[in-house]
Amino acid sequence: MTVAPATAAAVAGGGRRYALLLALNDSEYARKAHGGYGNVFVGALRSGDAGETWDCFRVIDGEFPAPEDLPLYDGFVVSGSPHDAHGDGAPCWVRRLCLLLRTVHAMGKRVLGVCFGHQALCRALGGKVGRAPGGWVVGVKEVTFVKNVEGFEFLEEGISRQRRSASIIEVHQDEVLEVPPGGRVLAYSDKTRVEMFAVGENALGIQGHPEYTNDILLNLISRLVGTSTIDGCAGDDARRTAESGGPDREFWTGLCKGFLRGGGGTAAAAARTPPVQEPAPELSCCHHVACFPAAAAAPIGL
Repeated sequence: MTVAPATAAAVAGGGRRYALLLALNDSEYARKAHGGYGNVFVGALRSGDAGETWDCFRVIDGEFPAPEDLPLYDGFVVSGSPHDAHGDGAPCWVRRLCLLLRTVHAMGKRVLGVCFGHQALCRALGGKVGRAPGGWVVGVKEVTFVKNVEGFEFLEEGISRQRRSASIIEVHQDEVLEVPPGGRVLAYSDKTRVEMFAVGENALGIQGHPEYTNDILLNLISRLVGTSTIDGCAGDDARRTAESGGPDREFWTGLCKGFLRGGGGTAAAAARTPPVQEPAPELSCCHHVACFPAAAAAPIGL
């Protein structure tokens, strides 16, 4: 995993380059078992193509890509978070993240949002996010895809008449209430009306966690119960879903890889695009790249 700043020289070889925007700090378990959340995400989504690189930015701590480096990236991925993506009282970094997502979407970059990232992407593009009417959703859940996925190659390749649903790990108390203008709902479940949405070809939000593994989920359930965030019965129900087969992780990570690789050309080609207009002052800052320092465990998230 690279933590070097993106530069034109660094992408001269033509490999794809992605920015992972981490909206949470690592839990003690994530650090010990997986080396941090960045490793979990990049390990799940890296395609293995020669020259593919990932830059990780801990946006929760104010670490954002420099505005002049945005054209160098083929895509951006936003992680889950213990914070809300909605409300006027959202932290400054959340509002700044939404501005960044609007900027790179307007540039035609691929943007993938996961859980909180799914909600932040929705908000950034003009949709509505709020508390889930049914309360917390925790465990392995079955997600059903809409019948018509024409126009979305990353779905058409992975979904057939024999596969209209797939299980995924979910841990959330907020959800997308209204998709952004021009958005399409691509999947739903019995508890969540918008499990996946897309805006055009370049913006995809997934409410569940394609990157999570069962051990991560089980540890998280224990912490949620231990802090009384969910009650013991809900925790037992969630554990049973994890122990009865687990998520279709390979399917979901394959779907995400297909989306990120689709269209848009290589990072080298992106580096030749005209520079984006100078963004609002709140996005203009020094360039920092996360080095994954030790951090206190978050009450929600990994």
